[in-house]
Amino acid sequence: MTDSTTQTSPEAAASSTNGTGPATTGTEPAFDAQRRATELAILDALRAVVDPEIGMNVVELALIKQILLGPDTTEIKMILTTPFCPYAGSMIAQIKEQAESVVDHDVKVTLLAERWDPRDAGLMW
Repeated sequence: MTDSTTQTSPEAAASSTNGTGPATTGTEPAFDAQRRATELAILDALRAVVDPEIGMNVVELALIKQILLGPDTTEIKMILTTPFCPYAGSMIAQIKEQAESVVDHDVKVTLLAERWDPRDAGLMW
């Protein structure tokens, strides 16, 4: 039996604009270079946010699961390394601040209930 679960890198997750797949309006291009550049700029800015217990940034740890860019707000969906991470509040505030340094509107950070797996960050040898 094969495992049909797919793993998504932060960069690939960032390129997804919503959970429904490609836009069906026909008016949007298949690939928006400006949108992708903004997503990558946000990911680069988030590399400054380090989990103090592990000493690696949130992008390397694969904690950033999705970036949803909108005209008036951006949402970043993320997970924590542990359910009751004592640094969660500080890291969320830093993620919001770093993302807002890239986009000129409000950023919302949403915590997902998904469990973190060190293999996603390449930490298992």
